[in-house]
Amino acid sequence: MEARATSTIGLIGNTPLVRLESLGTGLRSEIYVKLESANPGGSVKDRTALSMVREAERIGVLQPGATIVESSSGNTGIGLALIGALTGHPVIVVAADTTSQEKLAVLRSFNAEVVLTDWTAPAESPENARNIAARLAADIPGSWRPQQFDNPGNPRAHYASTGPEIWRQTSGSVTHLVASIGTGGTISGTGAFLKDRSRGAVKVIGADPFGSVYSGGEPGEILVDGVGNTWDRADWPKTFNPEVVDQFVRIPNDGVYSMVHRLATDEGLLLGPSSGLAVAAALQTARSAPAGSTIVAIAPDAGTNYLSKTFNVLWLAKNGITLEGGG
Repeated sequence: MEARATSTIGLIGNTPLVRLESLGTGLRSEIYVKLESANPGGSVKDRTALSMVREAERIGVLQPGATIVESSSGNTGIGLALIGALTGHPVIVVAADTTSQEKLAVLRSFNAEVVLTDWTAPAESPENARNIAARLAADIPGSWRPQQFDNPGNPRAHYASTGPEIWRQTSGSVTHLVASIGTGGTISGTGAFLKDRSRGAVKVIGADPFGSVYSGGEPGEILVDGVGNTWDRADWPKTFNPEVVDQFVRIPNDGVYSMVHRLATDEGLLLGPSSGLAVAAALQTARSAPAGSTIVAIAPDAGTNYLSKTFNVLWLAKNGITLEGGG
């Protein structure tokens, strides 16, 4: 990362890439983790938020001082709250009622107004997060909705920054990209760049939790914050391009949360559950990848936003999650 920036916004991007040392023992390939928690708002979504806000300001749909209204499970909301605080835009975030208390506290620390709703409400429901955000935006004169699920600035941010960073940091040796899928912007933009740059050589792996329909099957309860999807395919985010993904890897909840704990104890990396999902899928990918492969997993955020859930034995037990090895 740069040692100096002229503003906090200048700290977004150029996040570190670290090789898994302990967890990669015995593998014929190397696994690296892209630490998006190093962004000032603490997640990969800082890139998305900045891209969408700057484009909206450029084309004039977001006027100075106008309110930003968005539905978000947490990280995009935090990114928008951070950018809003720095650029003079009030922010209202419609969040899931299951969002961790830590994420809600961060949102409010950046002075965002938080409206909680049922994140599983179907697209036609008045309680659907996107429908609530639409009503709020309609009621607030001059407000703007980024609509991260449909906004091309979402994947574009990763085509322009995350992908080139990975290519540069691996000196073009990356062979596999592994990323979890929420809006799909990260995997679509980053994956598209790496495929273009490598002339199709890089393989893109989508890490999916149980309960998500991205990798097929029936929808169910998703216990990994910010990723997966239970909607009908017609309602999938426009920011997700399934054609970029070469393969999906489905990881059970026990595997996701066990990996998060192992990343902390074995690698000294305190990361969130979506990171555990991606790394677990990367390890599975490494077992069948050609010898000498370079596998990069994107870790969307830090574990500090999930202390009351991921690292809480009562929450894990309540949700029927068993840590492998007694964790």
